[in-house]
Amino acid sequence: MIYAALLRGINVGGNNKISMKELKEVFEQAGMSSVKTYINSGNIVFEDARNKEQVTLVLEEAIFERFGLRIKVLVYSFDEYSRIAQAVPPEWANDERLKSDVLFLWEQADDEGVLEQLTLKPGIDRVQYVPGAILWSVDRGDVTKSGMAKIVGTKLYKLVTVRNVNTVRKIYKLMKELE
Repeated sequence: MIYAALLRGINVGGNNKISMKELKEVFEQAGMSSVKTYINSGNIVFEDARNKEQVTLVLEEAIFERFGLRIKVLVYSFDEYSRIAQAVPPEWANDERLKSDVLFLWEQADDEGVLEQLTLKPGIDRVQYVPGAILWSVDRGDVTKSGMAKIVGTKLYKLVTVRNVNTVRKIYKLMKELE
């Protein structure tokens, strides 16, 4: 089975530093195959025969043993990730015109009702829920007016890991190459 693993909180602000080369080795030593990392923020695509829950436990423990860090690992199957990546409107980008992100959700926050926990500004924030994630886009000129910045420091913020849509699309492309 093809998976994407998204690690939360590594290599951010000089904290929880993990080299992607070493992380790839950890995945391979844990039995994963066809391991590919993408950029330095903890995005890994790989193959494994075990189910998602088993893979998650194995990886979290392997990362702890190697780096001494308790890092939350969100694992998505190819089908789950594909649904999220394909739900991102094609015109959304992360460029000079738009800021567009995907907030990947922990299981306990993964429900359409999660949108009610967000402080959204009508006409500024474009947000939609898709199982496993919240999709968000805002015009670059309106970023400071967006209500999404208020998520930082909330309970919900601890239950998401964020990737920009360019990264989401690249991870999806890497997964399709393994298919």
